Amino acid sequence: MPANYSGTWDIVENENFEAYMVALGIDFATRKIAGMLKPQKVIEQDGDSFDIKTLTSFRNYSCTFKVGEEFEEVTKGLDNRKCKTLVNWDGDKLVCVQKGEIKDRGWTHWIEGDVLYLELRCGDKTCKQTYKKTA
Repeated sequence: MPANYSGTWDIVENENFEAYMVALGIDFATRKIAGMLKPQKVIEQDGDSFDIKTLTSFRNYSCTFKVGEEFEEVTKGLDNRKCKTLVNWDGDKLVCVQKGEIKDRGWTHWIEGDVLYLELRCGDKTCKQTYKKTA
């Protein structure tokens, strides 16, 4: 059985976020605001079905998916692009590939103890985020 991601997670580290946002083409003002935010993730998991909410004081983003099923995602509140998204298990890791206007885009989530890791990829830029479980 894959890992259980359910819970509330608060960010504790956000490495290389600025470069990742530049690679996405996010404007200067939005990057400056986003760089100061402390996102919280609320993850609800039922087997292979996920609802991941990223909450901040500026914008919120929600993504609902089933592992192994491609879906059309609109990254509203992020870079506002449409892409085809597919999330699969790689052991206990969730690996996402997004196909659309921007090449080599996606993310990987994994858990070690009460720490959630998120690696965001866009082109040759990678942002590494670390979250601590709070509930």
